[in-house]
Amino acid sequence: MAEEDLAKCADAFIVNAKFLGLLRNVAGAERLLPIEHVLEEMPNGAGPDFAPVFRANSSSSATPLNDETADWSKICFYITPIGVEGSPERLHSDLFLNYVVEPAIAALNLKMVRADQIGKPGMIGAQIVEHILRSRLVIADLSFHNPNVFYELCLRHVIGLPLVQVIRQKDQIPFDVQQFRTIPIDNGDIYTMIPKLDVYKSQIAMQARQALENPEAVDNPITMYFPGLKVSLPELAMKVVTEKVM
Repeated sequence: MAEEDLAKCADAFIVNAKFLGLLRNVAGAERLLPIEHVLEEMPNGAGPDFAPVFRANSSSSATPLNDETADWSKICFYITPIGVEGSPERLHSDLFLNYVVEPAIAALNLKMVRADQIGKPGMIGAQIVEHILRSRLVIADLSFHNPNVFYELCLRHVIGLPLVQVIRQKDQIPFDVQQFRTIPIDNGDIYTMIPKLDVYKSQIAMQARQALENPEAVDNPITMYFPGLKVSLPELAMKVVTEKVM
């Protein structure tokens, strides 16, 4: 293809994807959604005339993130205060997700997931818990001292799987988790944040690698004071068994 035609093709693709509803703003960035995801949102009998064509030709291999067959070893779940569209919490979460956290784990071959990006219909609370307990890695943003975040953080602490904690530098780390490594990120203004972006990403990536390589070495309040606590995740229920500390 001629070089001068590439930009035209890209523009045509973007315009058509936007028209079809496949290109949307998700977490502050334009993202291309699977056709199946868009079709599921259409009520029966509604939608444009091309919908039946999509259904006939679309691949059935796409798997929802929290489907029983999902590969949890490829997922990094982002615990964060999301808030409503346009709120300070949402703007903060979008900024950290798109420019700090997601780029930091790009080299780890993990798919970043935030609660509002879970595509499968159902109870959002149950889906969040499933992601917290099964994802290979969790990154928890303690900014704003959001109670939902700390509830979800506790679940990850109990199961003892790899976890990285971050927080806005202006927020004080609560006492219960103050002893454990948390990466402070100064986002007070662009003049202080942008020059340090690469440092923040490197810190998150380094801690993530260490946690994944040696999960048992990652301390949290639960593992420190109850090192014999073990949690198993059977298919239908979660069973907690306390083993005798050797």
